[in-house]
Amino acid sequence: MSGFIDFIRKQGVVGLAIGFILGGAVSKVVAALVEDIINPLIGLLLGNAAGLTSAVFEIGPAKIKWGHLFSVVIDFAAVAVVVYFGFRKLGLDRLDKKA
Repeated sequence: MSGFIDFIRKQGVVGLAIGFILGGAVSKVVAALVEDIINPLIGLLLGNAAGLTSAVFEIGPAKIKWGHLFSVVIDFAAVAVVVYFGFRKLGLDRLDKKA
């Protein structure tokens, strides 16, 4: 059993597993924050009262939903920052053995 635990600590599996758990847990909260607060504020700054996700650029019959793409990028960046700083703040980076 100690060999298995040593293997897990050497390979960084603990950090990876904790990253997935934190990412899944925090993802919905951050997505709601971005969708309900940040996107409408950016939409207002850009002159679109319906919010950022409804921002569309039309070229003939094609609709390019650049607002939705921008919203997803903001969502990803916010989740990444929250997971990283949560991981560091809780000291979970010390669980893995250093090589």
